[in-house]
Order: sequence, then C-alpha cells, then structure tokens
Amino acid sequence: MAQDVIIIGGGLGGLVAGATLAKAGKRVMLIEQHSIVGGCATTFKRKDFTVEVGLHEIDGLYENDVKRKIFDELDVFNEVEFVRVPEFYRFTNGRVDIVIPDNPEEAVKVLIERFPEETDGIKKFFHTIENIYREIDSLPSENWKMKLMLPVFPLLYRNIFFNLKKTVGDFIDAIINNEDLKLVLIANIGYFHDDPHTMSLIFFAIAQFRFYQRANYIKGGSQQLSNHLANVIQSNGGEVLTGQLVIKIIIENGKATGVKYKRTFDKDTEEKVAYANTIIANAAIPNIPEMLPPREKNILQSKIKGLKTSCSLLSIYIGFKKPLKELGNRHYSTFRFDENVKKLRQFIEIIKNTDFNKRGFVFVDYGQIESGLTGANKSLGVITTIDYLSNWENLTNEEYRKKKEEVAQIFLNKLERLVPGSKNEIEFYEVGTPKTIRRYTKNPEGTPYGYDQIPQQANVKRIDHKSPIDNLYFASAWTNPGGGFTGAILAGYFCAKTILDNIN
Repeated sequence: MAQDVIIIGGGLGGLVAGATLAKAGKRVMLIEQHSIVGGCATTFKRKDFTVEVGLHEIDGLYENDVKRKIFDELDVFNEVEFVRVPEFYRFTNGRVDIVIPDNPEEAVKVLIERFPEETDGIKKFFHTIENIYREIDSLPSENWKMKLMLPVFPLLYRNIFFNLKKTVGDFIDAIINNEDLKLVLIANIGYFHDDPHTMSLIFFAIAQFRFYQRANYIKGGSQQLSNHLANVIQSNGGEVLTGQLVIKIIIENGKATGVKYKRTFDKDTEEKVAYANTIIANAAIPNIPEMLPPREKNILQSKIKGLKTSCSLLSIYIGFKKPLKELGNRHYSTFRFDENVKKLRQFIEIIKNTDFNKRGFVFVDYGQIESGLTGANKSLGVITTIDYLSNWENLTNEEYRKKKEEVAQIFLNKLERLVPGSKNEIEFYEVGTPKTIRRYTKNPEGTPYGYDQIPQQANVKRIDHKSPIDNLYFASAWTNPGGGFTGAILAGYFCAKTILDNIN
C-alpha cells in the first residue's frame, strides 16, 4: 500500500515533520540510515554514563515560544521532561571572568557593572537584538508563512529591514569599543557559526534573544525527544525504519513518487521500493541531487549552486568519577577563550589556525543540573570547539587515532587549568570529530548546521521547504529557518504545514 508521506532521514526535522503529519491522519514512513533516530539529537552509552551527543541547551520554551505550540501539539511535555539551566553562560579569558544571566534585563545590569564605560553600547546591543526578535515574533505562530516573509515589509519591520545585510561583528564593532566586551557578547557564536564578521545579524539576534529568555536541557538526553517523536509517528499508524539507507528518489512524469532503499550496513542486500504521494528529504540537501535522475539532478543543483556549507565541531565527551561541584566548578557552561584572542577580528584567525593549543572551547558540566545522564555520585561533561573536516582528512587510521589522542590531551589539560583536579577524576573520555559527525549523519563537511548563516544565505537565499521538484520537500537544518535544535524543529513543522496546506 502506498504511503501518504515518505521521509528520508530521522533527524529532528524529519521526526517533527513526520509526527505532525501522522497526527494529522497521514500515513507516514520514515527511513533512517543510522541504527537509531535523532541525528545530532541522540545519546550513546559508555560504562555507567549516558553520553549526550549534541545538546548543550535548548533555547526558549517560554510562554509565547513557537516551540511550545509545536510541543503541545505533539504531546512532548507529557512524555519529555525539561530541566532549567541555571544561567546563560560563564565567559573567561584570563582578563575577564563574568557570568551572563539568561534574562536580558539582568544581563544588561551585569555587563554595565563590569563595563560601565560601554553602557550605551550594551543597551544598544540588547535593544537591537530584542527588536529584531520581537518583529519576527509579532505574528501569531500559526501565521508561520508570514514569519519567513517579514523582510519584505520595511515599514512594519524596520529593524529587520535595516539590518538585513549586516553581520554580527560589524554591528558590535560599530557600538562597542572594548574588545573583551565584544568577545563576551559573542561567546557562544559556535552554537550557530564560526566567524562573527560573516554571520548574519538577523539570524544571530533571533537565536540569541531566545537564549536570553531562558534555556533548558532534556532530562535523560536529547534521545528522549527523538524517541518520543518516533513513537508519535508509530502510535498514529506510521512506520519508522532504522538501519535503512535511501539510495534513489523515484521520479515519474516529473514528480517524486517513491524511494529505493536497502540495509545500510549490508552491501549485498536486496533493494526495496516504497511509494508515496509526497517525499520529504530530511537528509542533507547537497546529498539529494545524487539520488535523482539527471534532469531533476540538474534542476536541484542549479538551485543550490554556490551555497556555502557551515563549520563543524569537535567534542570530547568525559565521564567523571565524581561531580565537579566537589572540585569547585559552579557553572553549567563555561566559554574559555585563549588569552591570545585580544580583538574580535582575531577570533576567526585562531579558529582557522590548525594549532589546537590556541583554540578556545566551551565546557558543559551536566552535573550542575539533574540531567539524568549519570548516577548521583558521578558526572558527565563535554568540551566542544569549532572545527573543520579539513583538519581530519587524508589521515591513515593510525594517524587519525593518534591525532585524536593528542587533541584530547590538549583540551583535557586546558580543562585541568579551568577546573583543577578534574583530570584525576576522569573515568573515560571519547573524541568526536567532524569525520564522526559526517559518518553518522552523512552531512557534508561534517556540519551539524547546514548552510552557512551568512546574510546572503540566512536572510535572502535560504532554501524553502518546497523543492523545485514536484512532490519533493525539505525538512532539516539545511532549509528555513536554519541550523541548531530549534532551527531543525521549526523546519520540520513548517515543512509539514506546507504539505498540509497544499493537500487541503
């Protein structure tokens, strides 16, 4: 029997789209190449630890956050528990050590107290990012199509219109003189992008202000959310297939009508075919052309030609024998910048430098909250830094293993300086590189973010949910509104609503 919808990929975008459509009465088949669903929203087990793959904190979930509407619709709050994160972040670089609250008014007070000479610039920063966010958020969440079209209304949405072409770095350079304050304000830039001077101010403002509204962690790990969404699909009559790789999208009379797939880890397995009225690609958009016949391949390639892929990440997952609170660590997430970064424009220079000794990082201590990842007498942490696939290519297996260990020791020593005694309490550690992300998600360049959040892509040329090929849709971080957990969730929901509108 033909399905109503086949979804290629079980990341958050595909899962949200599938759950939304299944609850609307559509027959859904989701096909995921990995052995579990979730993409970057997954966990894995090591010894007594549940290891979080990608989630540090999820923004928002305040009263008017569109994610609340989505999660209410999909019964998320009945099955998944969210734990409040105690603050936005701590920043330290040897010259400044400051904790930023997850409340904009309190954050302004803290920043002015530390940088009184920059009072006007601090107020301008928060005023601007809030106004940009409020303009996006000013329409009811059900008018989701309009949210993507706001920049065309310059009189109503002047903050968006007048900042469309600006980057975060250029904006901050124009209003702030103190270079350390500039670094404080973009400390978590790696949650979105790698370079403040190429990142879209619009995207940054919307995402950043959500974090200033509050942030949460998913108790038990992000896999809890992914598993719940898969269960919604199945409990509403749908199928979720794991360990199955889609290799072709079937095109008939110019329309997507089905897929060919086979077992991911068995080269000699027989191909299977499934048909549907609608195909959703939750897989990375740059990978889709190779699944299409020549004509449709050329159509899609011309659409995405020239779009730039975002950066990747390196993570070191660490299981500790005791909570780091006992060693004096008091903060959930700490951004440690290298002392050599003395100006905002040096940030990308250090990141692009292949010497990991000079890299900054964020350390997330899940033991600061009731994360549900370990028992009470242990704790889990992760060190994460911006990285690139190019740093890990063209290595033999032995060279790759050796480099991972060398890099791990560099950052574990950095952590020891940040939290003295932490190295002696390590029970296990494991390194995930951009190659790891590419292996498990098949994202080009190992990026978890999709296309670069630069003005010409984030604000103007962002790929829509409806592809240029009939009956083929996109739902992932590679399409509107962009990367990150919230971006993927919204992309899946918007995609589902687009399909339901077209059907109805």
